[in-house]
Amino acid sequence: MKLFFSILFTTCLLSLCKSQSPYQPSTENLAARKWFDSARFGMFIHWGAFSVPGSGEWVMNNRNITFTEYGRLQTIFNPVRFDAKKWVSAAKRAGMQYITLITRHHDGFSDWDTKQSEWKITNTDWKQDAVKLIAEECQRQGIRLFVYYSLLDWYRSDYQYETGRTGQGTGRTAKSDWNHYIAFMKAQLTELLTQYGPIAGVWFDGYWDQLPNDRDKINQPRVDWHLPEIYALIHHLQPQCLIGNNHHLSPIPGEDFQMFEKDLPGGNSTGFGGQSVSSLPLETCETINDSWGFNITDTHYKSSKELIHLLVKDAGYGANLLLNIGPLPNGEIQTAFTERLDSVGSWMKKNGYSIYGTRAGFLKPQDWGAITEKGDIVYLHILKSDGDKFFVKIPYKVKTAEMGGSPLRVQTLGENYIMIDLKGIPMDPVDAIIKLEVIK
Repeated sequence: MKLFFSILFTTCLLSLCKSQSPYQPSTENLAARKWFDSARFGMFIHWGAFSVPGSGEWVMNNRNITFTEYGRLQTIFNPVRFDAKKWVSAAKRAGMQYITLITRHHDGFSDWDTKQSEWKITNTDWKQDAVKLIAEECQRQGIRLFVYYSLLDWYRSDYQYETGRTGQGTGRTAKSDWNHYIAFMKAQLTELLTQYGPIAGVWFDGYWDQLPNDRDKINQPRVDWHLPEIYALIHHLQPQCLIGNNHHLSPIPGEDFQMFEKDLPGGNSTGFGGQSVSSLPLETCETINDSWGFNITDTHYKSSKELIHLLVKDAGYGANLLLNIGPLPNGEIQTAFTERLDSVGSWMKKNGYSIYGTRAGFLKPQDWGAITEKGDIVYLHILKSDGDKFFVKIPYKVKTAEMGGSPLRVQTLGENYIMIDLKGIPMDPVDAIIKLEVIK
């Protein structure tokens, strides 16, 4: 493997990082946070060499495939039906505002023409740079691009696999070299942030691989991830670039948004959550079926209605929904994904006004639905109707109420409760949206 920075550049960069005071987001970064906090909907794309076996992105770890055997995927992976325009257009039709693209997952395979490794997509028979093609198409279609980057690696021997919680069965025997690995990551991140135009954010994953099993020591990783240096590098190269880290902890200084894996903010149905919800912009990442990467046996698809409800509830928490697709190894997006994306897109075209640019409602999402707010307008999203009267405790004075342009009768009750009369009102079976004009 090749190495990377010139000695002069490395020395200067480390000096810059060490001399920095505690992280203060730039003007550009704050503007980017504001945009992100209004976007509400993005596309996650899990795709790479791991797509070939058709058993998800964890196949190397789950089957204990050695790195020598796994490396044969580079001679098999040949996405001849890849079309960046179709991928980005699918996101745009769905009403998504950004794409988070896997550039390097835990198997270490790079989806761009990196100069730091031979284990990369341009060394396949396809020979093309997927990150370059997607970045150019995102710029053409006005979609912002985030790059997913794995901190852990099941393939490389310089990664400190000896203390990792995963990747123990991939056949590595050479002693790791942590400083070499950190320099490798910095060099790769520099490529992504200097060769592919504006990058809206870096989405890190894998920090948890070096966390102890003891929950009392969960904030004490077994290695020094050099995050202050890595974060400073990113903000130096592209000041507007947002940083998020899927470490399943409360945000670390230098991070610009907080993500929750397969859970609404604050939830812990997966065991990944439970951390406190910060004041940073928020994001939930979720799958359309049960898998991130292509899984040939996974046909457990969520319905369009379920996906819309997830999007609405995320917005009710003031969070974005990052909805995943796992394209086929040949580069095609499955029809089951595109049909659902198009259905959600049709709904967003009609109802996006109640999602985009809103903030969390005065009440967290409930069994009946969710609330979003925008200025002096409150949107009540009735996802589950129960009778022809709707009661809610509201901290504002209601001036008017309507649904689909038709006025609704509102009765003020005691203790700030109101009753909205829905008798005879046709209720949308997916999401009946009541618009309230209020005085705050």
